[in-house]
Amino acid sequence: MRTKSTPSSAHPSPYDSPIFLAAVALVFLFIWFYMLGARALVPTDEGRYAEMAREMVASGDWITQRLNGIKYFEKPPLQNWMNALSFELFGQGEWQARLWTGLCGLLGIAASAYTGAKVFSRRVGISTALVLGSSFYWAGLGHINTLDMGLSGMMTLALCGLLLSQRADATSTEQRNGMLLCWAGMALATMSKGLIGFVLPGAVLVLYTMITRDWALWTRLHMGKGLILFFAITTPWFILVWQKNPEHPHFFFIHEHFQRFTSTVHKRGGAWYYFFPLLVLGIVPWLGLLLQSLWHAARNFSFSKQAGFQPQTMLLIWTVFIFFFFSISGSKLPSYILPIFPSIALLIACQLEKTSTLSLRICAALFAAMGLAGVLTANKIGEISDIAYEIPLYQAMVPWTFAAAGITLVGGIIAGLLAKQRKDMSVIILAMAGFVAGQALFLGHDTWGRYNAGLPHVAAIQAELKPETPLYGVGLYEQSLPFYLARTMILVEASDELGFGLEQQPELWIPQRSDFEQKWRADHLAGKAAIAIVRPNVYEELVQLQLPMRVIAQDPKRIIVSNLLNKPTPQ
Repeated sequence: MRTKSTPSSAHPSPYDSPIFLAAVALVFLFIWFYMLGARALVPTDEGRYAEMAREMVASGDWITQRLNGIKYFEKPPLQNWMNALSFELFGQGEWQARLWTGLCGLLGIAASAYTGAKVFSRRVGISTALVLGSSFYWAGLGHINTLDMGLSGMMTLALCGLLLSQRADATSTEQRNGMLLCWAGMALATMSKGLIGFVLPGAVLVLYTMITRDWALWTRLHMGKGLILFFAITTPWFILVWQKNPEHPHFFFIHEHFQRFTSTVHKRGGAWYYFFPLLVLGIVPWLGLLLQSLWHAARNFSFSKQAGFQPQTMLLIWTVFIFFFFSISGSKLPSYILPIFPSIALLIACQLEKTSTLSLRICAALFAAMGLAGVLTANKIGEISDIAYEIPLYQAMVPWTFAAAGITLVGGIIAGLLAKQRKDMSVIILAMAGFVAGQALFLGHDTWGRYNAGLPHVAAIQAELKPETPLYGVGLYEQSLPFYLARTMILVEASDELGFGLEQQPELWIPQRSDFEQKWRADHLAGKAAIAIVRPNVYEELVQLQLPMRVIAQDPKRIIVSNLLNKPTPQ
């Protein structure tokens, strides 16, 4: 049911000014794309997926995925394909590694906004774009090279396709095209992160029809064409990778799906309330409208068959079920609930059309209160740790936290003051302040990110690393350095997450440190250069063994050594 388009006040609404909206969109897009390359690729996910795509380009093998030259079957290849394509087109770098993620974030915003406009009203569409684009989680994870934004972008296509096709005024052509978009979205979501791309939307549809008793919906799914499209997108790669790697199906479907969900095999467990604080943080600056939006969606539900398709009920079930699904899973990571943010944004946008001045002011006040808390406590960040090397890393965050907190405080105050007379402008101010403040926090984290990635040592390593020089990781695997060095590592002792691949290719690593020590000494005596990255405690043990080592670079997390005691003379 379409909501009425209502003016926000006697003042001209910025929603009615195409020039103003275009200016806001251009500023938003400029910041969005700039931020894709503004930070180092942080371990583990960002380094991992950038390196997998780099290796895909280097090897020319786009079927069997590899990490560090070792078979890596945890996820389907869509994101690595897109990252590799980005590298082929634009070269290898940080913004190129995040381009697909960033585009998926924008796709989710655009699809949700278009759907809001078609299913509800133009004003709801505009508000949806503002809410989703400024939500801390969506805007943040749109700038992290991880799989969950790709999954969420494709699942948003599935959700929006369903909503568009089932709306009351959809023509037969729109219904068919909307459902084909839905099926394609599920297929691409499956190719992004596995079976949840199909299972979750399917479960939501089943729950919706059970609750509303709208069984006729199943006759409008264009299931024949949809299944053909779904399997045309998903089947070819699964067949090809199975033909090349017979061990793939069991690991992918049993270990990575059933065991991951039903157990803590990946050691990523968490309490049942794990995602609640993350949802609260993720929906900022719209926290004050979250519960109200969910409650009004529940109140709008009707058991009457004459009610027809109920889009808000569908959005509510999508939100609640997916949140519940991951809450009971044995494997939890903060980004897992990302697919619910487009549905929440649509519900909040609907609520904004009828929310009171008081409710909007409460939302703005909560946002301002967060900013005030940040201003009062930002200086304390530098005191979080008493570990010497961590103190400057935390201190580097202080000015950025002050900036983000200040933007939040001022934005919340201005939005609150405008709430009565300039409601639409109040919403825009909240969105702009929330988005810019979130990006400032991300910039403030870059000092930590560069340290974790080992980026300050790249030049020192490259100065001594030749194409024939072996690079060892003793007791560790660096997730970002291989991408920046454009080199794979030889793992020693620790297999990290590459255990399954190394079972298939045991020749690609050195399980025993004693074997590494023997090879290291032999290369030293032969004058053949080798480089190793080791943890400080491992380095001390190697010193006790009188292993020939010269320190190239170091920090509290790692020490990089060469087996040549004299630095090679530059050619």
